[in-house]
Amino acid sequence: MTSPSHVDDDRGCLRVVLAVPFTLLTLIAAYFCWTALTITPSGTWDDDAYAGIVLSCVVTLAAAGAAAALWLVPSVRRAMPWWWILPALLLGVVAGARWAVGG
Repeated sequence: MTSPSHVDDDRGCLRVVLAVPFTLLTLIAAYFCWTALTITPSGTWDDDAYAGIVLSCVVTLAAAGAAAALWLVPSVRRAMPWWWILPALLLGVVAGARWAVGG
């Protein structure tokens, strides 16, 4: 009889532990992406609103980049499926588009 390897036994626990930073980084990215999308400048003169959009986009991209960097670590990549990184990356794409269009 063969038993599951020790690595497979620890993978479930590792996923639970790694889910915490992935979830927190994705929530941070989601919040700042939402703020970037909801800030509306009053006019072309509203530099504060444009600065808020840029700041929100930068924080979103930083959080998405941190999640991607975490996922690129080989041991993390073996434990976490690719779809864990997908929401953060999509939020990063949306923030990058918002920055390019209205920031």
